[in-house]
Amino acid sequence: MNDKCLCKNIAPEEIERFQKEVPDETTTQLLADFFKVFGDTSRIKILHYLSRAELCVSDLTALAGMQQSAVSHQLKLLRLHRLVKMRKEGVTIYYSLDDEHVSEVFKLALDHISESR
Repeated sequence: MNDKCLCKNIAPEEIERFQKEVPDETTTQLLADFFKVFGDTSRIKILHYLSRAELCVSDLTALAGMQQSAVSHQLKLLRLHRLVKMRKEGVTIYYSLDDEHVSEVFKLALDHISESR
């Protein structure tokens, strides 16, 4: 039996370079946690609405067809992962995507899914 791989062999210096470039363990864990947040359809809907406009919990509740407590819970999780930020105006709190990076990640993922259909 031949244990030798028939695919292109990576040169030892390439292996070393690739290994040096891999993010450290803390960064890879943060990346994994970041992408886990996208693993819930309720959060995806909320992110979609917030990619369109700054909204309050009542708006999001109506749009997503969810209970206010469920929307608030998802917003808390999205805030903890720095995907969403809040702004208070009087007694109303408005939510929006944290920054352009979040908007781009969401848009790129949506584009990728849409093109593969």
